[in-house]
Amino acid sequence: RFIRLVRTPCNPSHAAAAGQVSVILLDRSASMSTKDVNGTTRLQEAQRLALDLVNSMKRGGQAMVIAFDQTAQTLQPFTTDTAALRRAIESVQPTDRLSKLKLAFQLADAQLAFIPENNRSVKNPPDVWLYSDGKVQDGGEDLTLRGNLKYVKLGSPDAENVAIVALSAHRNFQKPTEVQVYARLANFGPRPVNTDVQLSINGTLTRVAAVSLAPERWADPAWIKTHAAQVQKDYIARNSVEFTLDLPNAATVKVEHTFREDVLPADDAAWLVVPPPRQLKVLLVTEGNYFLEKAMEKMPVKDAATVKPAVYDAKPPEDVDLIIFDRYIPPTLPPAGTFMYFASVPPDSKLKAVRENDAIVLQTDPVILDWRREHPILRHLLLSKIHIAQTMQLDLPLEAQVLVDSNRGPLMVLYREPRRLHLVVGFDLLDSDWPTRVSFPVFLNNAVMFMALSSQVNVRETLPPGSSPTIERALINRVNPQLKSLQLTGPINATVPIPPTGDCVLPPLNRVGLYRLSPAIAGADQFAVNLLSDPESNIIPADIPPGRSGQVIAAAAGKSRLELWWWIVAVAALPLLMIEWWVYTRRVHL
Repeated sequence: RFIRLVRTPCNPSHAAAAGQVSVILLDRSASMSTKDVNGTTRLQEAQRLALDLVNSMKRGGQAMVIAFDQTAQTLQPFTTDTAALRRAIESVQPTDRLSKLKLAFQLADAQLAFIPENNRSVKNPPDVWLYSDGKVQDGGEDLTLRGNLKYVKLGSPDAENVAIVALSAHRNFQKPTEVQVYARLANFGPRPVNTDVQLSINGTLTRVAAVSLAPERWADPAWIKTHAAQVQKDYIARNSVEFTLDLPNAATVKVEHTFREDVLPADDAAWLVVPPPRQLKVLLVTEGNYFLEKAMEKMPVKDAATVKPAVYDAKPPEDVDLIIFDRYIPPTLPPAGTFMYFASVPPDSKLKAVRENDAIVLQTDPVILDWRREHPILRHLLLSKIHIAQTMQLDLPLEAQVLVDSNRGPLMVLYREPRRLHLVVGFDLLDSDWPTRVSFPVFLNNAVMFMALSSQVNVRETLPPGSSPTIERALINRVNPQLKSLQLTGPINATVPIPPTGDCVLPPLNRVGLYRLSPAIAGADQFAVNLLSDPESNIIPADIPPGRSGQVIAAAAGKSRLELWWWIVAVAALPLLMIEWWVYTRRVHL
């Protein structure tokens, strides 16, 4: 005779046990990695509660498991196999992606369509258990679901989180080795925070700045109605920092804060990949212009060449930062680049010269009325006394930017296309006295530097979590046409096979951090993946279910009391088992 102890399933965190049909939705987005549930993350607590739900399933009950962030994945279709459901729940891995629910709801609806009508009637709809903190990006009325939503709210509203929510950098086009880095932070905790922001270059700490962050909830009118006494109206906040760096070479820059009570690591740091400044190559296409040619000789560029239009037409150049066309409209342009025009316009463009009888219309004696003094091209220039004999009449698209205007129409226009940048000066320099004035060489230097560096001023674009960068076949061939694979290292390590033809697509970069490719691919050797998301970093759990319908269930903040009593009962029963064993053996020997 023995006392048999049986551990019965318990589920104090839910209002009810699993029904006949249950859908389990597990949020694995960035905010679910917040570590504010008794030393564990919200996702780990969600998995524990989901396992409790599976343990409460009755004989014949069915359930399915869907994991979601901004995408959704069915990990286990409807089944009565509780072991398979447990494996699916335990297999969910966290990501640093944003969170969206629409696709998860659509997957659930699609699976519910295969459930017999008697199990999903209107009177007894299936239960959809949403384990999340509710920080979804699409929580509007467009979220519809053919089930009884039970939103299990996870997380504490008093958790501390300081986040880097914006990061940018660019090179100074006047000083190409100078890089300016800007970062903005936000405090999603309950109290003001003073902390430091550190900047590292290639892993070496270089700069430190201080910030004073007021809680973001102080700007929420609904919160202030019930917590007005907590708002410090005299608090002086400083939520951004700016660093000026001298980077003559390529570098990786890391910005991070030092607040140690933070519970979400994904937004504590952000990275930038800064390519080296380029040595500029400029090409002048002209039949002959003394002033332009002399000015080009003084330009601080690596290579300044001059060719005639016939040479350009015979072989359009490659790998040139800027092409200047003087009184010549080229038949074609390279597919991408920057271009400057004097008394000419781009071919096949929305920016055109007005024509009558197939001749360009010229306006005589234009007088400069105004110019954009704040623009880098025209900064510190005096243009009011320039005399111009005639200028082309320009037909401009709405998105064109007029830099210099006159009583006869625009004289200088900046126009951006998806892969091209055009600067058009409508008049012939030889029909004006501008080349003899001090402002002309200053203008030309500003314009050349602005145009040639325009595609190089900003650092390499950062990627959001979940991105799958594409490596062009041409870039791979420059390294080794016979290359079979690339090695990806960083927060995620992988060997990426290169297809026999076409481009190579990297796997989703689901975690924030700095990734590297080996062998190095020019322009694609490193990738910076940053969260930079106010909604995802705001870890205050949503009180209202996504879609504004359903039942809110507050998750218990730890293991259940019944589970604790199970251990107490087990310890208390052990002496009884020993006594019974002693009595039994005594009877046997007697």
